[in-house]
Amino acid sequence: MFDVAVKGRDTEIEEQAVLNDVVIGRGNLSRMVVLEVFVNDEFLTTFRADGIIISTPTGSTAYSLSAGGPIVYPKMGCMVLSPLCPHTLTNRPIILPVDVEVKVKLLTKEPGATVTLDGQISYDLKLGDMVTVCRSPYVTNLISSPLRDYWEILRTKLGWGRLPEGTTNIKPC
Repeated sequence: MFDVAVKGRDTEIEEQAVLNDVVIGRGNLSRMVVLEVFVNDEFLTTFRADGIIISTPTGSTAYSLSAGGPIVYPKMGCMVLSPLCPHTLTNRPIILPVDVEVKVKLLTKEPGATVTLDGQISYDLKLGDMVTVCRSPYVTNLISSPLRDYWEILRTKLGWGRLPEGTTNIKPC
């Protein structure tokens, strides 16, 4: 899990633990947002994009996956940063160690940018607002089915290993 702090220029807006992801996006803006990203207070890059997803391994098979992010084994300790429709094609998803602190600063002047926590709670962001994400001391224990392992669930969810529809048998040439 992650701890997330959303801070305005002069005040703290919210602090919360999340299980899956933090999405910083353009909200209702028709333009991209500009996001300055730091890892452990070291500058990483400036994303010009529709937004960025910061996901846990559990969240890697949700919104991050649909945005082109990697599938992360659930027991790995890491963070995934997945840009949403980046303006620069070299901005690709990146996997970071779980013990880093990621800070994202909004540089977009126009109103409308948002941060959404686990797809449930959303806050409006303004120029200069900062979202900080780090490992949470909280841990969520998930129930595993004794009848289906992680790999079977992944194959089923992604349709791996199935024959194409309408095909009953594949014959060699």
